[in-house]
Amino acid sequence: MTCYLDYNATTIMPDRVLQVLIKWATRGNASSIYPSAKAAKKMMECFKKEIAEITGLKLEGDDGYDIVFTSGGSESNTWIITSAVRSYMSLTNKRPHVITSNVEHDNIMMMMKNLEQEDVDVTYVPVRKTGPDLGSVDPEDVYRAIRPNTCIIAIMAANNETGCLQPWESVRTWCQEQEIAFFCDASQWVGRLPVNGLGACDWVSACAHKFGGPKGVGFLKCPSKGRLDAFILGGPQEMNRRAGTENVPGILSMVASLEAREKEINEESIKQRLTIQQEFEALLQSVFPNIRILGKDVNRLWNTTSVIMPEVDCRIRWVVKLDKEGFAVSTGSACSSGKEKTSHVLASMGLNASEAGRVLRFSSGWDTSLNAWDALSVALQDVFQKIIHSERALE
Repeated sequence: MTCYLDYNATTIMPDRVLQVLIKWATRGNASSIYPSAKAAKKMMECFKKEIAEITGLKLEGDDGYDIVFTSGGSESNTWIITSAVRSYMSLTNKRPHVITSNVEHDNIMMMMKNLEQEDVDVTYVPVRKTGPDLGSVDPEDVYRAIRPNTCIIAIMAANNETGCLQPWESVRTWCQEQEIAFFCDASQWVGRLPVNGLGACDWVSACAHKFGGPKGVGFLKCPSKGRLDAFILGGPQEMNRRAGTENVPGILSMVASLEAREKEINEESIKQRLTIQQEFEALLQSVFPNIRILGKDVNRLWNTTSVIMPEVDCRIRWVVKLDKEGFAVSTGSACSSGKEKTSHVLASMGLNASEAGRVLRFSSGWDTSLNAWDALSVALQDVFQKIIHSERALE
């Protein structure tokens, strides 16, 4: 049986969430008028309130915020940033300026490149390459990048490749003081760390399959008084902003998963998981003295360990051979794992091509045991010996 250690790419859906998905998959269109459809519609609206309570925000009518269901993180990110930019251009007739970091998700980075082609100024704040804050932006750098025409600042909560946490709360404070919209991509944060502080952000995106929900569904949080352009035309769904039949089974099972995860998240459970992470990394370093753990002493997600393996350059060989040993791991971002070029995240942290070519990412779930990590360390030793043996045979 495969030991799954690629939770940053996608998570395993628990049986209890799967049952919700199956139950509601047989119901009617939520936009229809018959009783079962109305029940589904009512459930969706109730679950928006539940998401609001979990994340610490207040819905429209209280503090001026709204929850919108989407197909996932990439759609939410695109929708949020393009709406902010277009709204600024429409209201001011000025060239907009956007601030982000140079380690955001590929979706954000590609969107920024496209915006630059459309007369939008973009500042990419670098992350630190050394020290206790490796991989994170300096909030002061974000502050210094602000211009009179800055319309939105986008900083992720936690990096998907390294697990490094970003100082999004400090940046959010700057934005509030400067009255600039702040957007936080919280895809890797939600379901792993407390989310109630996200309620103070202007815009937030989250993706269900990152916290035990189904693929193809997510949500965004937006200020109701801010402009959220219609993203898909042709129907009244999501207040005429996103046409198309609502993904009722996906939405309801997403919320069921979010509720379950939030019950598990507390100071003690996080502390226990961090201890398991530290013990595994110490074991790795005892087995491979030359191994380098990215961000070993920095604030990271408790479930993520990214390492530079010694000597062997090809990460794909590691992944393939570990899979044969029964371990599913990753070379980094699932969205860019098929690329040969160096990850922009690793390059931004100062890694050269050789170092980046030896990075493996291990990301766990709440039910991953220390025994699984111990077994992985043994498998890594076996695979390393096999790779070295095959290379020597070719000499």
